[in-house]
Amino acid sequence: MIRSEGIPKIMKALKIYGPGDLRYVETPVPEIDEDEVLVKVIGTGICAGDVKIIDGAQMFWGGGVLPKWVSEPVTLGHEFTGRVVAIGDNARKKYGLNLGDMAVAEQIIPCGECPFCMNGEHWMCVQADIYGSKKEIAEGSMAEYIKFYKNSRIYKVPESIPEKNTAMIEPLSCAVHTIERADIKFKDVVVVAGLGPIGLCDLQLAKLKNPRLVIGIDVRENRLNLGKEYGADYVFNPRDCDVVEEIKKLTNGLGCDVYIHCSGHSEGVLQGLKMVRSHGKYVEFSVFMNDTAVDWSIIGDRKELDVIGAHISGIEGYPVAIHMLDKKIIDVDKIITHDFKMEDYKEAFQIAKDGRQSIKVVIRS
Repeated sequence: MIRSEGIPKIMKALKIYGPGDLRYVETPVPEIDEDEVLVKVIGTGICAGDVKIIDGAQMFWGGGVLPKWVSEPVTLGHEFTGRVVAIGDNARKKYGLNLGDMAVAEQIIPCGECPFCMNGEHWMCVQADIYGSKKEIAEGSMAEYIKFYKNSRIYKVPESIPEKNTAMIEPLSCAVHTIERADIKFKDVVVVAGLGPIGLCDLQLAKLKNPRLVIGIDVRENRLNLGKEYGADYVFNPRDCDVVEEIKKLTNGLGCDVYIHCSGHSEGVLQGLKMVRSHGKYVEFSVFMNDTAVDWSIIGDRKELDVIGAHISGIEGYPVAIHMLDKKIIDVDKIITHDFKMEDYKEAFQIAKDGRQSIKVVIRS
């Protein structure tokens, strides 16, 4: 094992102890073994999922058909990069990393042994943990240091990518997987509903597929304006117009071919099912607070829809995201709107949750 000098024993971190109970605490710097990596965190993006963990969403704390996911107290954060300060010999050989390198781990820690892992579908691992969700075995990155665990999928990050932008690797990787799942064709009219960080990446990636139209929907003007800047042919605010009717006007009354939902709001589900044409495609990438109810007749008996889920970053997400940022194919500069020190976490989370001025909020140690 090789280690940098001056690694402290104690660090600051943001730990969740229960719904509404986020604390700025001192905690031991993680110890690593020969298969692991310790990095000094560069920055962590606040995900909508982090906000919903704090707010008590049943996705994380259990409810409906969903079992409890979070094991508290745990350090939050899964959108991160860092610089290597210690690395085990086995990890160094496996990943080709050295001290000082910028590195990222995928947000998921797969088991490597379940049927999905054995079939090359690690992101669907039945025993997987997500960084920032499980105490001691999947601690997150809202801290000064983070450990990349043994089964992590780790990548070196090129120095050509500005440090300030590297927290967007994870959201972009999710967008890559979502757009691959959408399987967009040249003739398609594509709607991206929810122009947050992932939605704005979805929009840019969808444009690269060169469909007939790409349309953005959101209730916040700053996000609609950026969507237009990123190449949307049209943007609509549901508070200002009947977006379903607007889409039908553009499609001779049929509706869109592909509807990509990433707002996390139940209204977006209903809107999409109304908006997508018969034999169209509905793609869901969202974390919801609670159950969403709808008459499923529209999926089968009325429209015979393809309903497709997209979960985190798939097999292609991280390598493609890193490549696209390295080659400046996708822009994230304008998506990152706010930057806070970790001790100012209350303001950071409030601004992220409000969303009227922010898009991506980053916390730095």
